[in-house]
Amino acid sequence: MVTLPLALWVSIQRLFAPPPLLLAPMMNLTDPCILPRANSSQEPHALVAPGCDGAQGSAAQLVESTLTRSLAPAQTLKPPYELGYTLQIPLLRLFDKKADDWAINRESVRRYARTLRDTNRPAILYLFSTHFGVHAPIEQALAQSPANLATTPEGSLPVDSYYTLPIFPWSVARIDNGITHRRTQAIEAILQELCLLEPTHREKIRGITLLGEVHHLFPKFETGMGFATPYLVSDYSQASQEGFRHFLAQRFGDVGSMNKALASDYADFAEVAPPSRNIRLQPLRRWQEHMDSYAHGSLPISGWARILGGHNPAWIHVYRNGEHLSRVRANLGRQDVVAALPEFGSADVGWRFDMDFASLPPGIHRIDVALEEAPDRLVHLGTRHVAIRDQGPARTTPLPMKPLPTFAAISPTSRAHIDTPVDQSAYYFNPLAPLWHEFRGRQVLHYLEHFAHVVKRSCLAKVPIYSHQIMPMTNPSWDAEKFAIDASLQASALMKPGVSLYGGPTYGTTLFDWLARTRQRYYGITEFHPLRPMTAQDLHHAWMDHQRRGAQFLSFFLESDWPGRPSQAVENIFSIDGRNPHFGSDQLHSALRELATRNSGTPLLRPVKH
Repeated sequence: MVTLPLALWVSIQRLFAPPPLLLAPMMNLTDPCILPRANSSQEPHALVAPGCDGAQGSAAQLVESTLTRSLAPAQTLKPPYELGYTLQIPLLRLFDKKADDWAINRESVRRYARTLRDTNRPAILYLFSTHFGVHAPIEQALAQSPANLATTPEGSLPVDSYYTLPIFPWSVARIDNGITHRRTQAIEAILQELCLLEPTHREKIRGITLLGEVHHLFPKFETGMGFATPYLVSDYSQASQEGFRHFLAQRFGDVGSMNKALASDYADFAEVAPPSRNIRLQPLRRWQEHMDSYAHGSLPISGWARILGGHNPAWIHVYRNGEHLSRVRANLGRQDVVAALPEFGSADVGWRFDMDFASLPPGIHRIDVALEEAPDRLVHLGTRHVAIRDQGPARTTPLPMKPLPTFAAISPTSRAHIDTPVDQSAYYFNPLAPLWHEFRGRQVLHYLEHFAHVVKRSCLAKVPIYSHQIMPMTNPSWDAEKFAIDASLQASALMKPGVSLYGGPTYGTTLFDWLARTRQRYYGITEFHPLRPMTAQDLHHAWMDHQRRGAQFLSFFLESDWPGRPSQAVENIFSIDGRNPHFGSDQLHSALRELATRNSGTPLLRPVKH
């Protein structure tokens, strides 16, 4: 056995160790500094932070004062972190009305560039423009054009709201419309100004995140993410319908091959319309018109489970006609459950198994669900009967059964529930539906790629680009197909995945399971909030788990802070701040400060040296 010298062993460890995890908190720099008078009635001059005004004004002092007051920068942090910040630039706020047109506010753009220049820390550049409104005057003007709005089978979506924030249903189906033009114009203005800086300042940019959450939309955004509401998704504009026909022509080559695959009888690709009619509520001219949350051939079997005083997360077993289908963990976030049953102490009690029924024989299938109270003890939670229908007459005969295992009586300490499916419900597979979802996902990806190409044409072409997406598939109550974002979460030559994590995926295994399934290696965490209190040790372990699995940076919301700031409520309910009682944010802030004040190891809050 060869014994290596200690110095050599340490050098080898450092060589293969992951790089420090860049902590890049995101604060509001725009209103108190970059555009302090954009809404003078609500943002009086007294709120302007120091250092913002003048010919060389920037938000650099605001960045430093926020980090100082929030995270105590004179101290050190034990684990390998590096502190920077996220330079969030709300693109539509850069426009001023000039006569009959809109023009870029060049001084605001220069202030953002000077912020990067004057702040001696690494940065994540967030080119921000999503469906979330930013109180920009141009938003109302853009919303007047149907070409800018997502379209359902019932027409353009109206402006909506989410936690009192306005939601503008911007379309991702085309790049030749006004909203895309203005976003592109703003990004190009930012890039041009940044490219005038010295290379040493541009090198502070460690990553660029594009737009924010980009996905297809649906009515009632705040409450319509699940399966219970009427199924209306986007985008059914004329551009989308024509694009879908082109997609099918490329996929199948000729209409005969398509008809064979879809069991259809189209005379030409021009006859094809995206599926949009619910067979339960509307008459169909063709089977291929059917559309609902399940038409692509997947049925969610879901619920929640908790063993009080026992081993958690609990395991759930799913059977179909007596055949064991899957064993899944009850470790998905269910804020609604813990709100109703606070004695659980954790929201990570949800479970879900997506059953593929596209190739199942028609008829009545029996679903049984069992809770594993111990490795050799299964208790029966319930039975559901579901009808799988095809184009023929309804078949009411149950399918043959295999013997189920022997189940024990449920213990008083076990609590569980089956949410879906509803007993005696029916499901219809339309082979055109998964193709429609695939096409919708490509629309999201192509929309993001348009802006990635804009960045790649600039002096920042070598800076890693990340998406900035939510992960609806980690929420067992959400219908992820409504969002159509799977394709945009795959790494490519243009982009790496950037994910916003809330609840269980911040500290559990759901994200890591997804990374393994999709073979993802590097990613960025664009928003981070556990939605519950955590100790400093637990927070450290969670961050180190992400670092070991390839996280390049981690961003979370901080409230902008500076000496003399008027005392007021927090602006963002997801800010990790001592004044914010929502979701345990004040206790998370205490844990963060405790990490920052541990005096052993690598300094956390040290300026970057070039």
